[in-house]
Amino acid sequence: MTGQHSWLPQASCDASCMHAGAAPLGSRPAVWTRTTLRVIGAALLITAVPLLAVPLPGRSHIQRGYCRLMLRCIGVRITVSGGPIRNLRGVLVVSGHVSWLDIFAIGAVMPGSFVARADLIDWPALGVVARLMKVIPIDRGNLRRLPGVVNAVAARLRAGHTVVAFPEGTTWCGLGYGPFRPAMFQAAVDAGRPVQPLRLTYHHRDGRPSTVPAYIGDDTLLASIRRLVTARRTIVHVQVQSLQLPGTSRRDLKARCEAAVRGGTDRRAHGHGPGVSVPTGNATAA
Repeated sequence: MTGQHSWLPQASCDASCMHAGAAPLGSRPAVWTRTTLRVIGAALLITAVPLLAVPLPGRSHIQRGYCRLMLRCIGVRITVSGGPIRNLRGVLVVSGHVSWLDIFAIGAVMPGSFVARADLIDWPALGVVARLMKVIPIDRGNLRRLPGVVNAVAARLRAGHTVVAFPEGTTWCGLGYGPFRPAMFQAAVDAGRPVQPLRLTYHHRDGRPSTVPAYIGDDTLLASIRRLVTARRTIVHVQVQSLQLPGTSRRDLKARCEAAVRGGTDRRAHGHGPGVSVPTGNATAA
């Protein structure tokens, strides 16, 4: 985790969020069986990662299929609703940020390059996927490098590539969220390319909001994965919002996209009383 800085985004999520959005696991034999099958399936699928780097026709379809299959292997089902996904080149995709799982959820709908924390490429397994998906690394502890990241995103947008960014800059539990930061929207303004907002929400089978996929605070990647593969089915719902033209103001563009992603809900405060510590989230992307 990076050190504390006054300008770094911080999440008010902690262990209490995990309990608030949890659900019974079921009997021990059931948990053991589904965990074993999921781990085996995901491990086998990881061996096929190099195929994502092969410049084959219809590569984006291969990436979408791979991400959907990975979600299924770890016990996650995906549903997509909302507006049509327009076949445009050079689109900035933005959404709220809950987990490393967001990468696969968005990749199953609109695959592209991700703006991700610099050390993501060193993670086991996920780091390999990150390198093959040509992540744009961002050092959240060094604000002076941010303009370079914005320029890199703008360059990829001009070249016709899809780029995915999480404007909150840190992860939240899914029961609450943080404000969007305007920096990444400057890339869309500079490149003159549109922004596609996506609304991601995670649920249990009965429709209740789930924090099982969350990756927050002092959580470790291993603990997050263990929570997910031992849980009963998790459902991620991706709602495609209206495409936003860049305009000339990054703050106006940020406000329009944030309104589209939030859908009029207000979950910023979600049960944390006074005196609760405010840890920095485990942001996988910014």
